Amino acid sequence: MKRRTFLKFATAAAAGALAAPYVHAQSKKFAGITLRVNGWGSEWDEALKKGTIAPLEEKYGLKVEIAIGQQATQMVKLIAEKDNPPFDMFQGDSAVMVELLNAGVIEEIKASDVLNIKRVLTSFREFGDYGAPFAVGAIGPTYNPKLIKQPLTSYSDIARPDLKERVALYPATTNTTSLYLLAFAEENGGSISNMEPAWKILEAAKPNIVAIAQAQVPLIQMYQSEEISATICYYGAAYQLKTKGFPTEFVVPQKGIYAYPVYFNVVKGMKYPEAAYAFAEQLLSDQGLLAFAEGVRYDVTTDIKMPEELRKQLVFSSPERVALKKNVDWRKWAEGRSARIERFNGIIRT
Repeated sequence: MKRRTFLKFATAAAAGALAAPYVHAQSKKFAGITLRVNGWGSEWDEALKKGTIAPLEEKYGLKVEIAIGQQATQMVKLIAEKDNPPFDMFQGDSAVMVELLNAGVIEEIKASDVLNIKRVLTSFREFGDYGAPFAVGAIGPTYNPKLIKQPLTSYSDIARPDLKERVALYPATTNTTSLYLLAFAEENGGSISNMEPAWKILEAAKPNIVAIAQAQVPLIQMYQSEEISATICYYGAAYQLKTKGFPTEFVVPQKGIYAYPVYFNVVKGMKYPEAAYAFAEQLLSDQGLLAFAEGVRYDVTTDIKMPEELRKQLVFSSPERVALKKNVDWRKWAEGRSARIERFNGIIRT
């Protein structure tokens, strides 16, 4: 090999050796940055870690710190401390989105910043450019077929006489868990503006109700111990009961099923918007969404292709099922919360 040729080769090799770690370092463009997000624990946070957090750290060096708590408490904390926000990104359901927007604590997420936003189906972008909707929760009638021989077919069936002292319900305090009250109304000729039919159903169901469960854990425990044999709960909870061997049927009523997207939001005033956009991009990727479908059996918001066996295990598993999803005027539903709580408590406590 000629000396000149050798020198060129040696120089190129040396440059390549120097460039490799440099390029690697450049790919870790969020190294040293930690995003603070709220979490809800258990399988939910595990799905978030698997599909979004771990890939982000591997690809960009971005770390994500999860603060576990209850959604309502986390929301109050964020709003109260908005001048020095405790979170960089905040996840919440449709009802919480109304509160966050009213408080002015979240930023828009444009498709120009997060390309995967374009893949989100229009029906799940309930608040325009605010929030990245990624998972869809459904709440419906659930019963133990071993103890209840006549299947439930509607939300209002909770008032059936054969369910005496066999039912537990959520209170009216949370706008998502209390969607069954809207179902009571709409199944019986009422509406979000006319809740009177709902209160008649609740009155009829009163002999059946043995407990008002303030959270999912005690509700599930009562179901497992067979203190109750029917309830209205989240599909994810019903699915977990079934996979653990407890006889469980989740009902999708022919008059419609009530569901809500869950959104991740960029908190106003956070320091690392580019890192937040990378988080949202990964969250809405096939990898990010599949983690929730597989881990907690929540439906997802994009046109993702998934294994057929997995799709069959979700609520909105077909176009016909999707057509049964009820639309909710979340702002109007939130405005009526205080009146619903008062009326609900008046009936239950009488």
